[in-house]
Amino acid sequence: MALPALGAIRRHFARSTLVVVARRWLAPLYDAVKGVDEILVLENGGGIRGAVRRKANIRSIASAGLELAVLLPNSFSSAWLAWRAGIPERWGYRRDGRGRLLTRAVAIPRGSRHQSEYYRLLVAALGIPADPTREAIRERLAVPDQVRSAARDLLGRRGCSPGTVLVGIAPGAAYGHAKRWPPDRYAALVAGLADRPGATSIIVGGASDRVAARDIERSLARRHVAAARQGGGGVRWINLVGQTDLSLLVGALAECRALVSNDSGAMHLASACGVPVIAIFGSTNESETSPLAFEEAGRAGVDAPGAGRGAAGHVILTNPVWCRPCMLRECPIDHRCMTGIPVSRVAERVASELAGSAGMKNGA
Repeated sequence: MALPALGAIRRHFARSTLVVVARRWLAPLYDAVKGVDEILVLENGGGIRGAVRRKANIRSIASAGLELAVLLPNSFSSAWLAWRAGIPERWGYRRDGRGRLLTRAVAIPRGSRHQSEYYRLLVAALGIPADPTREAIRERLAVPDQVRSAARDLLGRRGCSPGTVLVGIAPGAAYGHAKRWPPDRYAALVAGLADRPGATSIIVGGASDRVAARDIERSLARRHVAAARQGGGGVRWINLVGQTDLSLLVGALAECRALVSNDSGAMHLASACGVPVIAIFGSTNESETSPLAFEEAGRAGVDAPGAGRGAAGHVILTNPVWCRPCMLRECPIDHRCMTGIPVSRVAERVASELAGSAGMKNGA
C-alpha cells in the first residue's frame, strides 16, 4: 500500500540514491520494487539481545551516509533510529510522541481513508507531488526472473506441471480470527476447483497460518479430495504454507491466475504482482485496506449483493450485517460477517475471473 508513495518519492528525487531501510523479514520484498537503489536490512530490536541489535542498527544506518529520511511507519522507534543515526533531515507524521525528533512534522489527517491515501497525503504535505488518480497506482512489483524460476521449480517439485491454471488460497490473517473466512469454506472452495479441468489450488501463507492450512487439509481429506493427488488427474492442490520466505511467496503468487484471500498481507502482495484478487472482508474496513489496482489486476466484475469493487477494482466480498466493520480480533457473537458469505458466491467470482483471464490469454 506504500508503493504509490514510494514511486512519488522516487520521481521527485530522481537524481538521488533511494535507500529503503527495512526489517529483515520485509527486506526481500524490495528486490522487486522498481527504482530502489539499495536495501539496508535492520535486525529485530526486541528480545534479550535487543539493546545490542539496536546499537548495530544505528551503526548500520549511520554508516550509509543518508541525508534525508522519509518515515512511512508511524512508530516512535523509526524516528528515534533516524535521529540516533544522525540523519540530518527526518520527515514524517507527528504522532507517537515523536514530533521533536522530526525536522519536518506533518499533522495526522482527519477521518477514515485508505492506507495508500494516508501515505500519499504524507508525501504530498512534504512537497512531493503524488497524483491521487488511478494513473499514480501503477508502481507494481517487478518480480525478478530468478524469483519466478525458483517458484516454478518449487511448484514443479510438488507435482505442478507447466500450463496448470493456479488459483491462490490465502486463509490466514495476522490481526485475528475475526478476519478469517472459515477453513471449511475454503476447503469447499478448493474441492470445487479440483473438479475444474487443469486447475490447481495453492494454499499460501506464513508459519502463523499453519493451523488454518491444516484445518483446510483435514476438511479436504474428509471430502475425499485428497484422493485426487494419487489419481490420473494429477495434483489438484498444494500446501505451501510456512514453506516459503517472502521472496518465494511473491514468486508463487505471481504465477497465479487469481487469489482468494482474507484481508491480509498476501492479498496486497498478489495485487502488487498484478494478480486479480477476490478479497473476503469481515471485521475490517474495506474502504481503508482494500487491495490496490496495479496495472492489469482486477478485471472481474461485481454483481452480487454484499460484493463491491474496492478503490482498486478487485472483487470485494462482504456480508452487510449491522455489526461490521467492528475491527475486533475475535468475534463476540456468531461471526455472521464471515459465515454469511457462502462458498457459491466466492466460487462464482473465481470462475468469472478464470473465464475472463482465459479469454484474454486466447485473444478474446
